[in-house]
Amino acid sequence: MPGAAADPSASAEKQVAAGLAPDVSGQQSAEIGLKTQLLRFVATGVLSAVVDFGLYWLLLEVAGLPVNIAKAIGFIAGTTTAYLINRRWTFNAPPSRARFTAVVVLYALTFCVQVGINWVFYEAIDEGLWWRVPLAYVIAQGTATVINFVVQRLVIFRIR
Repeated sequence: MPGAAADPSASAEKQVAAGLAPDVSGQQSAEIGLKTQLLRFVATGVLSAVVDFGLYWLLLEVAGLPVNIAKAIGFIAGTTTAYLINRRWTFNAPPSRARFTAVVVLYALTFCVQVGINWVFYEAIDEGLWWRVPLAYVIAQGTATVINFVVQRLVIFRIR
């Protein structure tokens, strides 16, 4: 009806339905499909990888920290970024202590996997090669990403 006041909740509902805003209604929302979750997970992963790798590289190459210390700090910053975005946007999940505990356990596991794989490849590649750090990082990150997505989708974000 022209001239009638717009319903402010209609706009918010459209944003939630489009995945542009979290559902904070307190009611259980419809589950997000696998394709949408995967696309959001990848987008979040790219941003988190920029945080992780950027900090890792700065600490390793500029600050001169040992490789495992630099990788650990970058990992913590990147995974914190990923968790905060994935919980609300990718999986549309409300806060939960059980879920947070499960994420801490998962991230502890992927921390060991990622730092270990990064170290193995970092040590195996000739230190004179410019692609040593990025290649070791990509292999380690790729492995951890697959583990994280599968466990988060099938276990963690199904916890109520």
